[in-house]
Order: sequence, then structure tokens, then C-alpha cells
Amino acid sequence: MTRSSATTTSVDVAEAVRAARTSSRRRQLLDAAVAVMGRTGFHQMSMQALADEAQVSVGLFYKYFGSKEDILLAAIVDILEAFRDQLQPAMDLAGDDPVLQLIAGFRQYTSIVEENRDAVVLTYRESRTLDAEGREKIKELEVETAAPMRDAITAGIEAGLMNDVDVDLVVFDLMMLAHGWALKHWHFAPEYALDHYISAQLRFALPTLVIPEKLDKYLAQI
Repeated sequence: MTRSSATTTSVDVAEAVRAARTSSRRRQLLDAAVAVMGRTGFHQMSMQALADEAQVSVGLFYKYFGSKEDILLAAIVDILEAFRDQLQPAMDLAGDDPVLQLIAGFRQYTSIVEENRDAVVLTYRESRTLDAEGREKIKELEVETAAPMRDAITAGIEAGLMNDVDVDLVVFDLMMLAHGWALKHWHFAPEYALDHYISAQLRFALPTLVIPEKLDKYLAQI
């Protein structure tokens, strides 16, 4: 290895380490923000409370976020990006069958809800606090998030496996069923494990979607 290539490799490694540290620190701060807002709400949240929760200085929060509103937007965007980035890969693993893709997508979506219950609740409770630009960004991300399930339902209809339903309405309904795990966790958790909840909701939704001749085949795979 030449001195030039060794230097380049060293710089690349150093940049990767810095990026990882930045990502980890940002994750720490957002987790603290979600926890504090969950307890006090956005308007009652103080920067000192955030710093105490994260065990960092107030100045460090301002290094990453310009204001309380920036922190709220970042927390909501973070959960929506998790849905956007993780949904399609999980559906791809289900193969080419659009019904199985949709089942996999709903499972993954609800699993992400479970991993981010407080953030999901925060999104419902505080998103109206955002300014017009922030709300527009959230809307755009929600459309991106729904795209893989929308595509699976459209493909299922075209393949003759699903009924001719209102695709946007059905996707919205499925997302609401998934969000219900966070919004009503206090009610469902004593009765359902997560897998049981997912299976029960799929058994509720699929009869509306899948043509009768194929329904039993897919219900048997839930």
C-alpha cells in the first residue's frame, strides 16, 4: 500500500468513526426528547429537562438542534423514516406474491410501532404543534411510508388475488390498526402478545381484501 492510499484509508476510517459517533449521540438525544415529551408534553418540556434525561449539557442539545421545535420535528421524522426504510426490505423477503408481501409489510410495520411506541404516540399528540413547513414534511413522509403497502395491494388487485378496493383507504386502515398497538397499548397488552395482535388484525383485514377462493390459503399462513 502506498503512503497516499494509506492516508486516504485513514481519513475514510476517521470520517466513518465520526459519523457513527454523531449518529449515536443524535439517537441518544432523540430518545431523551421522546421520553421527556411523553411525560410532560411538548409545551411543558424544558431544555434543562432534556439535558438531564440525556445526561448531557444543554449546550450539546443546541449543537444538534436549533430549538425545541426542531427537536420535535426530528423525533417525528425519525420514526417515519424508520417505517419508510424498513418496510420495503421486509416485504421483498416475502417473495413475489403481493398478498404475502402485504402480510409481511403489516407485520414489519406493527413491529416498528412496538419498537417506537412512545414516539408513535408523540407523533399523534404533538404533530399539530409543528409549523406549516414541518407539517408538510410529515405529510410527504407519510405518503412515502405507505407506498410499499399501496403497491402490494395494487399488484394484488391486478393479479386477481384481491378485491377491487379503495387502495388508499385500505392502506390507511392497515396503518391505523398498526398504530393502535401504541395508542391503545394499555388496553391490548394485557390480552395480546405482539404476534397475537398482528395475527388477529390480519385475520380481521384479509377477508375484506383477498378474494374468497384464495382466502383460506393465506389465512393458513398467518
